[in-house]
Amino acid sequence: MPSPTPLPVNPVRAALRHRQLCPGGWIQIGHPAVAEIFGRAGFAWVGLDCEHSDLDLGSLAGLLRGLHGRGPVPLVRVRENQTLAIRQALDLGAGGVIVPLVHNAAAARAAVRAAKYPPAGERGFAFTRANDYGADFDAYARGANEQTAVVVMIESREAVENIESILGVEGVDGVFVGPYDLSGSYGVPGELEHPAVVAAQQRVLAACAAAGRSAGLHLVTPTPESVRATLARGFTFLALGMDTVFLRESARMSLDLANLKTV
Repeated sequence: MPSPTPLPVNPVRAALRHRQLCPGGWIQIGHPAVAEIFGRAGFAWVGLDCEHSDLDLGSLAGLLRGLHGRGPVPLVRVRENQTLAIRQALDLGAGGVIVPLVHNAAAARAAVRAAKYPPAGERGFAFTRANDYGADFDAYARGANEQTAVVVMIESREAVENIESILGVEGVDGVFVGPYDLSGSYGVPGELEHPAVVAAQQRVLAACAAAGRSAGLHLVTPTPESVRATLARGFTFLALGMDTVFLRESARMSLDLANLKTV
C-alpha cells in the first residue's frame, strides 16, 4: 500500500518563523462569496474574525470552503483562548489560529496545547473537514502539528511585560499586536501614538527580533505611508484592511465621484 501523501507545507507558518513579509486580509462578513473574492486578491493569508463579529461555526465553515484551493492560508481569530474554540476552527480546515488576550506564558501554552495533537498538546482526533472526513486522516494527523500556525495576540500591559516568556513557549510562531486594546490597558484608549503605547510596541518588536519570531499588526485603513512606516518598525505579519471597511470606503468613493455628499 502506498504511503500517505505528506501534508502540504504551510507557507504562513514558515514565514512567521523566518520573519518574512506576510501580507493578509481580514474578513468579518460571513458569506462565502466574500471569501471567494478575497481568495483571488493575492493575500498570503486571510484572517476570519470570530472574536469581533457574528461568525458562527456554520458561517465559518462556509468561509473556509470559499477560500479552499484559492491560495491564501485561512487563519481563524478564535473567540477566546479556549480548547474547544481552537479545536473546532482547526477541524473545519483553518491553517492556524490567532488567539486573543494572551497575557502570559501560561495562556500561550494553553493555546498551543489546544492546537496540537498529543503528545505535544491535547487536540482531539476525529474525522473532520480538515482531513477530508477521514480520507486523509493518517497524513493529516501525522503532519498537522508541524503545519498548524499559532499566533497569540498581545493586547495588554501584562502581555507586554511578559513578552519574552510568551515568545519562549514552544509552538508560538508569532504575535499579533492589538493596538486599541493595548492603549486602553495603558489608560490612554485610542491614543495609538502615546509614548507608552509606542514604547510597548517597540518592546514587543525587540523581543520578537531576539526570539526569531514575527510581529503582526492590523492596519484597518492602510495607506502607502502607514504600510511603509509599519514595515520600517519591524512588523512583517500584516493584516491590510478588512471587508467591511473596503465596502464602506468604496461606497463613499463612488458617491464622491458623482459629486454627492456623504452622510
